[in-house]
Amino acid sequence: MLYLALMLSFWEKKYFTSFDALIIGSGVVGLSTAYYLRKKHPDWRIAILERGMLPSGASTKNAGFACMGSPTELLDDLQHHSEQEVVALFMLRKKGLERLQSILGKEAMGYQTNGSYELLHENDLYASERLDYLNALLHHELGVPAFALRTEKLNAFGFNTNKVKALVENLLEGEIDTGKMMKNYLSLLRSLHVECFTGTHVSSIQEDVTKGVEVLCKDTLGQAIQLTAKYLFVCNNAFATSLLPNYDVVPGRGQVLITEPIEALKFKGIFHFNQGYYYFREYEGRVLFGGGRNLDKQTENTTAFEFNDAIQKDLEEKLQSLILPETPFKVAHRWTGIMAFGSTKKPIVKKHSEHIYVGVRMGGMGVAIGSEIGFRLANMLDE
Repeated sequence: MLYLALMLSFWEKKYFTSFDALIIGSGVVGLSTAYYLRKKHPDWRIAILERGMLPSGASTKNAGFACMGSPTELLDDLQHHSEQEVVALFMLRKKGLERLQSILGKEAMGYQTNGSYELLHENDLYASERLDYLNALLHHELGVPAFALRTEKLNAFGFNTNKVKALVENLLEGEIDTGKMMKNYLSLLRSLHVECFTGTHVSSIQEDVTKGVEVLCKDTLGQAIQLTAKYLFVCNNAFATSLLPNYDVVPGRGQVLITEPIEALKFKGIFHFNQGYYYFREYEGRVLFGGGRNLDKQTENTTAFEFNDAIQKDLEEKLQSLILPETPFKVAHRWTGIMAFGSTKKPIVKKHSEHIYVGVRMGGMGVAIGSEIGFRLANMLDE
């Protein structure tokens, strides 16, 4: 005989398996969804399900950029999206970052403004000639310029001026301490009595249009556990298609490294080049450098947390020849994170069915837009 009890005790089944809302994914989107659900429904039982011990996608693995888009990235976006769509995406990122600050505060995020710049190579100089166009495009929403040419700072930063020909500053962006932000966000939700079950792999979901959703999970012991909820929110970004296979979500792995501290490092702030495919920053006297996904997109369209040796070598070469041409360094640590993309950069935020809501495909901008997506998901219940 097959017993559906699934090895749970009577007490576990009574007190640990029934919820008003379940959220799959403990990244910025999932945490923000839980936060706003709690604000709207103080008496609900809300829980987050996370398959790893830590958030498993990119929320604790990103570079800590509070960014909205560099000139070459925005100009490339305009080749595939309308002006209205590009402006809307830019403002979504700005609004999301402001919402995240309103939830946590700058101190809890480790938010700083040490400057944000894009490095332009010879074949990128067209972007410097279109800054007035981009500023005019965004002015109606921003009211202030977004970009300014700052090539005079190149020598002070110590970059290889044989390769870097111009420098553009984004006047609106900043940086965060990723680990500090996520640690404080999780602590905030615990204080709001939102439960978080880590090491919980969701294997399937089944909806009953009159009762809600049944969620079948496995814990780290391999034990099957069936949970029920009135509402389910799928917020696991690149991993969403394991549960909802028909969505336009393609994973994109990011390769990252960080150096040992470098004495008298010449720059602070955050930096981009090559349409945002490469990004680096100063952190505690170290250089954090990531990107290169464009070199091998087919391989990097994966949810496997593995190193791509060719990309890691490319990062080291660019670090040595472009960013630190006269400065010795040692790589201290490497890691990867999983982002989500699709045929458009617009995120998927929708009511999937009567009891299931979806907020995925952050386009590599989960830190910027995640809190706004969570806010919208929580408010969809009233629509």
